[in-house]
Amino acid sequence: MSSVEILKDVARRPRDEAQALRSALSPTLLNAHPHHDNSIAWLLWHAAREIDEQIATLSGSETVWTAQGFDARFNLGLSEHDMGFGHSPKQARQIRVQDADLLLEHLDAVVQAQLTYLDSLSEADLEEVIDEQWDPPVTRSARLVSVSLDAVAHVNQAAYITGMGADAFDADHADQPR
Repeated sequence: MSSVEILKDVARRPRDEAQALRSALSPTLLNAHPHHDNSIAWLLWHAAREIDEQIATLSGSETVWTAQGFDARFNLGLSEHDMGFGHSPKQARQIRVQDADLLLEHLDAVVQAQLTYLDSLSEADLEEVIDEQWDPPVTRSARLVSVSLDAVAHVNQAAYITGMGADAFDADHADQPR
């Protein structure tokens, strides 16, 4: 298996793990905050946005967020490149999404863009240093691994909250576990 094929396998994992949650994702559960600022909606949105922004930067292409109209479909009132990094608790709680299918469609679209980008790379491209601000400097392959693993971590956080189930939250205070 080539390095590109391994990176493609890792790139699919956030999407595949998020799809496995689909049947449990009600609007109430999506937006619940169990003593935490980040809801399932925020975690899935952020996982997709971070992949999108970083792959667009690496590939020199427009983000899926704007190119495919997800910015308008989500209608969150955010700046074009907002992906949640540095969100305050208040900002994180303002990310409210009622449609799990939209979140999963967005994640699928950015993973597809990542896979398309990966198909364009050679082994030599993967070893190129793309960020010398770190010690050691960051190669393209290291950045791609980081993008996917961070997204997997956020999807796993969403899975943990999903596992609590909607009945774990007081209906009058969806952000407070019972």
